Amino acid sequence: MPRVSTDQLTARRQQILDGVRTCFARFGYEGATVRRLEQSTGLSRGAIFHHFRDKDALFLALAEQDARRMADVVAEHGLVQVMRDLLAAPTGADERSWLGTRLEVSRRLRTEPEFRARWSSHSAALTRATRERLDRQARAGALRDDVAVPVLAQFLELVLEGLVSHLAMGLPADDLDAVLELVEAAVRR
Repeated sequence: MPRVSTDQLTARRQQILDGVRTCFARFGYEGATVRRLEQSTGLSRGAIFHHFRDKDALFLALAEQDARRMADVVAEHGLVQVMRDLLAAPTGADERSWLGTRLEVSRRLRTEPEFRARWSSHSAALTRATRERLDRQARAGALRDDVAVPVLAQFLELVLEGLVSHLAMGLPADDLDAVLELVEAAVRR
């Protein structure tokens, strides 16, 4: 029997994560049945769960990947860019869109204490990336200096959560680019 390379295993895991993203976004965690996961990936349950222990591990891997991607965007371009990316692809169909995963994470944080405990380190990573970027901008003189960086970071995180809720309710996103411009101007010097 031929051995499968690490690259092939990594590619298959990524194929699965890409496939289930839309399923979780469309049906939520509870509605993403094994049958729907199979349909969305084009793979059998055996192939899916060979790479992921169970549906919870699969969702957590997707949410962790999204959290890392968000933190990377924050580090490079700031939290407002994450919000712009959400506006650009709010349905979750685009690989850069984190809305579907973010909504499920929010729901599970509210209803599942065990998930909340496991998720705290990922939440802290996004906060850390936001604060580090704001610290760099403050040192460069680009931020307002009458508000502490932790307060500015919390302000931006609250705006993100508000945007996620707004999009989740299906409210219009027409003028939100202007709102994000205002948010960005509020933290700049």
